Amino acid sequence: MHRPFFRQRGRVRSGDFMEREPEISIRLFSDPQLLAPIRALMDAFAKGVGFSEKTRGLLTLALDEALANVIRHGYEERKEGLIWINFWRLREPGGIRVVLEDLGRSVDPALIQSRNLDDVRPGGLGVHIIKETMSESSWESRPGGGMRLTLVKWLSEEERQQSAQSQSENTRP
Repeated sequence: MHRPFFRQRGRVRSGDFMEREPEISIRLFSDPQLLAPIRALMDAFAKGVGFSEKTRGLLTLALDEALANVIRHGYEERKEGLIWINFWRLREPGGIRVVLEDLGRSVDPALIQSRNLDDVRPGGLGVHIIKETMSESSWESRPGGGMRLTLVKWLSEEERQQSAQSQSENTRP
């Protein structure tokens, strides 16, 4: 049985430091019908971290686009491919990290780019949406095949203040 790379090592590598186990870890098939509950999960998780409704909508859209790209390009629309999604809450200054892993077709990460926005046509904006929405995004080829996408979004200053205010109100006797 295949285990995602972060599980083989017990942790996910991010930059030069190791993170704890994810708060949420999900394995799903590459079936577009499964995306609706993942969108709801992303919205709820981001709300718990303190993101505004507008930012939650953008985060949900970015994750949805990333998953659609895995299904379309990595698995070529096959519904039996496996996708792992892992969610972490980032403590200071506050935010989230989401890592997607798959066993689909690998692509040189240098080739993953947004299309020219002057090229007006339906579709093809997923990478652009991801890069514009997220604070950080990086694609890697996985050892043994497939891809890994790491998404990080930090709370804005306004969201941090709102979250801190909400937490202090919830801890008052």
